[in-house]
Amino acid sequence: MKIKKKIFKNFLVQNIIGLIAAFYIAIVRTTSSIYFENQSIPKIFWKNNKPFILAFWHSQLMMISFCWQSKKKINILASSHSDGRIGAIIGKYFKLNNIPSSLKGNSFILRSIFNILKMNEYVGLTPDGPRGPKEVVSEGIIKIAKSTKIPIIPCGFWSSKNIKLKSWDSFLVTLPFSKCFFVWNNPIYIPANLKDNEISKYQNLLKKMIDDSIMKAKSKI
Repeated sequence: MKIKKKIFKNFLVQNIIGLIAAFYIAIVRTTSSIYFENQSIPKIFWKNNKPFILAFWHSQLMMISFCWQSKKKINILASSHSDGRIGAIIGKYFKLNNIPSSLKGNSFILRSIFNILKMNEYVGLTPDGPRGPKEVVSEGIIKIAKSTKIPIIPCGFWSSKNIKLKSWDSFLVTLPFSKCFFVWNNPIYIPANLKDNEISKYQNLLKKMIDDSIMKAKSKI
């Protein structure tokens, strides 16, 4: 197991894996049909150069770049673990910017996210990432939206042909020649005066809205 971990931490190995994965994703995109529902929601923000926080489950990272129709890139927070670094490498092939995690701690990451949002850029966060629990919204995304006064826009995805990996998040791998749907949901605005004991209300709301979007995407298949 230690040897396996060392191999996956190797920079060259990570780049090779990232290239292979990106090639596979490109094949899926080329052979599949992608449809959108409620895309008018993010389009208003894109058109007016207004930032928002894209929220989606960690398991749906593979295809997330294809929901993005803005000339501005989306900044995705990547884990400092090997899979996060490989994900960041893959993202570069699909015009995704990486917000690196740091050994300096969460305060460093939060400052990076705040600075990006202040520049009217876009951030994509997986509220259950990087290590779970699966499909449970952490407080972090709610606190970021509260502090920055930037809305969260949930998005759900599903594909007609897919497999789920035996990972902590049941990572969704879309297969070639799929019918794919992205369903956007309404923005969530977090009150600036929100009290700590009220955060769970918005955690539950965000979870429901992401899950509802996924269910709607499934119903379109």
